This record gives sequence, structure tokens and C-alpha cells, in this order.
Amino acid sequence: MKTLFHNARILTMVDDKIIEGDLVIIDARIAYIGKNSSDFAPFDRIVECDKNLLMPGFKNAHAHSAMVFLRGKADDVKLQEWLFDIVFPREALLNPSDVYHLNKVAYLEYLSSGITACFDHYFFPLEGAKAAEEMGMRTLLLATYDQKYMQGEDLLKNYRYFNDKKDGLVRYILGFHAEYTTDEALLEGSKESLKLLKCPFYTHISETKKEVEECVGRHGKTPLKFLYDEGLFKYGGGGFHCVHLIDEEIEIASKNKLNIISCPASNLKLASGVAPLTKFLKHNINIALGTDGPAGNNGLDMFKEMYLAATLQKIKCQDPSAISAFDVLKMATVNAAKAMLLDEADVLAVNKYADIIMIDLSKPNMQPINNILTNLVYSGSKDNVKLTMINGKILYENGQYYINEKIEDIYKKAQEVTERLEK
Repeated sequence: MKTLFHNARILTMVDDKIIEGDLVIIDARIAYIGKNSSDFAPFDRIVECDKNLLMPGFKNAHAHSAMVFLRGKADDVKLQEWLFDIVFPREALLNPSDVYHLNKVAYLEYLSSGITACFDHYFFPLEGAKAAEEMGMRTLLLATYDQKYMQGEDLLKNYRYFNDKKDGLVRYILGFHAEYTTDEALLEGSKESLKLLKCPFYTHISETKKEVEECVGRHGKTPLKFLYDEGLFKYGGGGFHCVHLIDEEIEIASKNKLNIISCPASNLKLASGVAPLTKFLKHNINIALGTDGPAGNNGLDMFKEMYLAATLQKIKCQDPSAISAFDVLKMATVNAAKAMLLDEADVLAVNKYADIIMIDLSKPNMQPINNILTNLVYSGSKDNVKLTMINGKILYENGQYYINEKIEDIYKKAQEVTERLEK
């Protein structure tokens, strides 16, 4: 399949420059970016861009996709109550096929939001993988050691199955929920699994002050320090949220090249706090953005995350220049790709995967055109997403989905699961 995007503005994210010209896709990869694409003719499809913007798709670096069944169900309560009284009891009723059906709803939202990859952390990861492969969503799965269902050898088997696939959409690494939901068996099992997998490790870290205080009470150490001392970051990785890291932990993250995934909307809604992103940047820490789950956000919208990431730092630092729009765009694209091991889908360049979105610059919120980059962060909206391509396939265009299943059937299945879990 050979596709031409003609007459486009192109933000490669290699730098902050916008170029004008054509972009050619052959099968799953970018073959050409430049002024003259005639050497690649004929084409199977020509997409006339009318000087709309092509850029790398957003990467959602922290998600619990199947939690769509709790959207609107767990609102306006504190995190501990949210988790232990509302979320965990209902999650205990989930079966594998539920995750398969629920994930598909989230994937539809990702596509319409310009999200071309997600870092998914949830139960029954193989069902998430099945849904992702069927719908064409690039996914990094965070699998957890489980004494009953997923021990070290099983993790190793799945790790090799997904990660050894050439050009596979799904990849696989190790993690667990958080220090405060981890017992000794899970901790030791995870450490043994890491010896087999030798892969990065990710978990929720210091999302709330209460989490930090209770970890210090149990171990005499703050969460990242405790997990680091236990050897869980021997092969890299990082943490989700990291709102309340102390200076010692920031130094650990910096020296060990750990990644921090910030989820501003979720942290605001659950009153967890505002992560010190500018401080992380000064320590050369790779910062990515995620939406968190739809039970705690409630939208899966990277434009909202970018706006909050930028504006909250300005008020936190009492400095409107505290963080730039381009730095925030990198968090949603290039930095997130780095955290997710997607080095072949980070920027628009020849031989990179064709994970591309088109932004409609003709919408009134993008006019007049003074600075496209700042418009994306400060006035952009998911309504500006005109097209989403993953792995060279257009899966969403002009409000229509191009997947091998009726949207109504996806919604119906998800509603049936949601209603069953409420009985």
C-alpha cells in the first residue's frame, strides 16, 4: 500500500520547525518527506492535506483502558476511598473477556483524540493485546507477576512472544500497581521475573502525600527510594504520577535515567497534587504524559493533558515562561515514545513507523495562524483531529472509523459488561 499525503504542513518533532511538502507512506513506514514525491508515483491513495498539519501521533504513556466501565461511577471522592471502596470491589468481578470488550471503547476514543499508542496497565493483559491487534492500536502492555496466573516463566514466554515479533503492534514489559498494594510475595516474584526478563519496570509512585507517609511508616523510606533499593529499576523504567518525589528521589531518577509519566488531569480531579515538571526538566529527566484511566480522568484526551501540564507549571512556579509549548508537545510525543520503547515511532522521518495524525488548521480555534505549536497546546482540541494513522493504516478520518467491527456492537458489549458488574 502506497499513500501520498500531499500539500501538507509537517511537524516532524525532530525539532520545532514546520516544513511544507509531501509525505509518502509505503506499507507501515514513512518512505519520503519533501517537496517532490513524483518519483514514488503511482499511489494507491492520495490524501489532499490542504496545508493542514501532519505530526507524530500522541502516545498515551499511562492508561488503564478497560476502566471505561467506571467512567462517571467513581467521581468526586478521595483517592483512597475511590480505590478501595469503589474501584477495587468492582474490578474483582472482571473476567478476561470484559477487558477485551472494554478496551475497544477506549481505543475508539484514542483514535479520535489523535493517540496512536498507549501504555496499558490492567488485568488480563493478553485480552488487551487481542483487542489492540484486532483494532490496530499500538500498545505497550504492563504485565504483573501473579503467583496464581502469571509467574516468571509465563511472563518470560509472553515477553518473548510479543517482543520478538517483527513489526508487531504489541510489546510487553513488567510492573505492578504500587508499593502500597504489593505484598512480600509479589515483590519477590517481581524481582525474580526481572532477572529472567531483564526489562524496564514501571509502577505508580508517590501519587499522594498519604502514599508517601505510609510507605515511610512501613519501610523507613519514600516509595521510589524503597523500590530503587529493592533493585526493581536495575534495567530502567520509571514511575507513573510521581507528584510528591523528594529531592533524593529526583536525583535517583536523573542518575538512573528513569522516566516519569505525569497525568495532570487525573491528579487534579483526585486532588493528588501537581507534579514539579519544571524541576524534573532541570534534572534532565525524560517526562511523558498520560491520561490515566477513564475512571479517574474521565476523558482520554491528550490536548487536555498538554494544556494542564503547561499551565499548572506556570502557576506552580509563578512564572509564565516556566515551560514551553514545544517541551509539552515533546512530552506527548517524542518523550512518551522513549518511555514506551517506541524508538521507531517517535518522530516523522524516513523508515520510521507511519503513526501519524492530521490536525485541521481550518477550525476557528486554530485561526488566524500565528504559531501552530502554541495553538496545539493552548487552544487545540480533539475536534481538530482530522485523521489518525497507525502502522500505515488510516483508522480514523473525518469522524469515521475504519476498523473491522461496527461501532454500535463495541458500545453494546461494553454496556452489557458495565451493567453486569453493577448487579
